[in-house]
Amino acid sequence: MTHSAAAVALAPAAHEPVEPLNAEPGMHELSRFGVPLGLAGLGGAWSAARGTLGSPLWPEETLYGAATALWLVLTVLYVFRGLRRKGTFRSDLKHEVAGPFASFIPLVGILLSSHYSQYLPPWGAWLCVASIAALAIVAAQLLAHWVTGGVSMQSIHPGYLLPVVAGSFVASIGFASLHVHDAAMATFGVGVFFWLVVGTVVTVRLMTGGALAPAAKTGLSAYLAAPATANIAWIVSHPGPVGTVQFGLTGVLAIMALMQVMLLPEYRKLPFSPAFWVFTFPVGATTNYAIRWLATTSLPGWEIYAWTILGLATAFTLAIAARTATTGSARA
Repeated sequence: MTHSAAAVALAPAAHEPVEPLNAEPGMHELSRFGVPLGLAGLGGAWSAARGTLGSPLWPEETLYGAATALWLVLTVLYVFRGLRRKGTFRSDLKHEVAGPFASFIPLVGILLSSHYSQYLPPWGAWLCVASIAALAIVAAQLLAHWVTGGVSMQSIHPGYLLPVVAGSFVASIGFASLHVHDAAMATFGVGVFFWLVVGTVVTVRLMTGGALAPAAKTGLSAYLAAPATANIAWIVSHPGPVGTVQFGLTGVLAIMALMQVMLLPEYRKLPFSPAFWVFTFPVGATTNYAIRWLATTSLPGWEIYAWTILGLATAFTLAIAARTATTGSARA
């Protein structure tokens, strides 16, 4: 590709505005799966707190129970809608902006089955493996669509990291929960590969392709989801003293968390919508890892820091839930 051709490819396309996330009914359906994903992410943080801080069981089980109920209802409704309109899922999968969010469905399945496998070992394990397989299929379909010219550079956003990067790390966590170490490391390697490849493409687009549409800016939280899930995946697969790899991954998470703080003025400009639930999973996953990491340190008063972080994450998710409920009531 010549220099001029590259410049044209990366330049903002004024005649191809990025579609809002809720431009189509199917996109609205996919974005709703961010709710059970966020609840399950916070449930994982409370699970980490129970193992390190001795927190009660009920917050964890309440969050996972709510996530399970919502995931089942939303999945049934989405499938029912798809049966009425042939090709719905394929059309949604190919949507340039919201297509990657199709990975939310199996992602939630992995998180829930990993949790409940402790109570229902055979069934939970099989459901976890099935969810990982479903995620792999969705990710492969997305990749095939992307590499065959299915998306424009202008429509790419950080949400593209979710299915192939954060999704691979969540799959690694799922395999680790089933004590399948080799498979956990294999999926971790997949996540690292796409973190480098897709992460580079996404960052180049953001740095050279102009500002994101307001509806897509919540996807910037995916920059936090990737290192958070990577850190959890590594620490659950390598219990014991923190090693060099863990320190490196922790450093990446720290700088990405700091970047999110710097992005707060941008987030505050956005009108509230259900898309704000996209923030809750990265926050929950980061809290999950922070608690696990603090428990490995000799930092004086680390329990206080861990409880504070968990409290803030819980308050943030509850605030999103309350705002969603009040906004929904107002519209009704």
